[in-house]
Amino acid sequence: MGSPAFKLARFYPIVPDIGWVARIVPLGVKLVQLRIKDGTRTDIVDQTRQALNLTRSHGCQLILNDYWDVAIETGADFIHLGQDDLRHADLTAIKRAGIRIGVSTHDDQELAAALAVEPEYVALGPVYETKLKAMPWAPQGLDRIKEWRAKIGPLPLVAIGGLTPERAPGVVAAGADSLAVITDFMTAADPEARIALWLSQTEDL
Repeated sequence: MGSPAFKLARFYPIVPDIGWVARIVPLGVKLVQLRIKDGTRTDIVDQTRQALNLTRSHGCQLILNDYWDVAIETGADFIHLGQDDLRHADLTAIKRAGIRIGVSTHDDQELAAALAVEPEYVALGPVYETKLKAMPWAPQGLDRIKEWRAKIGPLPLVAIGGLTPERAPGVVAAGADSLAVITDFMTAADPEARIALWLSQTEDL
């Protein structure tokens, strides 16, 4: 498993492009995932390089979603893999490059597959109903977080799906180390103010 000394920031925003990275990292965000869904390889490499330069200059950890080969090419040190990506990724090349891995899980079988690659963290979701996209999984709920916490021991646990600042204390109390957030701040009337609220709400959790 990942190093027990490794610690994720409590607030873990996920954004779709370099524009959002540039918008929120200067606000004090210390952990961000760049999840580019569409684009040419050249564009993805370019956005990743820009994001790495920006996050490193602000003392922020960048996690690149899916594109493990781009992570190797650009010198990124962290990727997040879904279960499909996990099955097709060149794990030997990833480990050789010293890249840390976070993995999505939704059930016991997926958890076993994730733990087999010795990840730096495991993500569980959706904790609550999410409007971002249609999910084949029912909301996991707080009891499921407690169950995952017991199963993975000291390995960092990321909760995702339907999270709000108001729900954050309960999710952390159930055992989540880090709270992955997308819709709550991206759809807010004032995303910067919502980010600031998240940072203040999670500072002492």
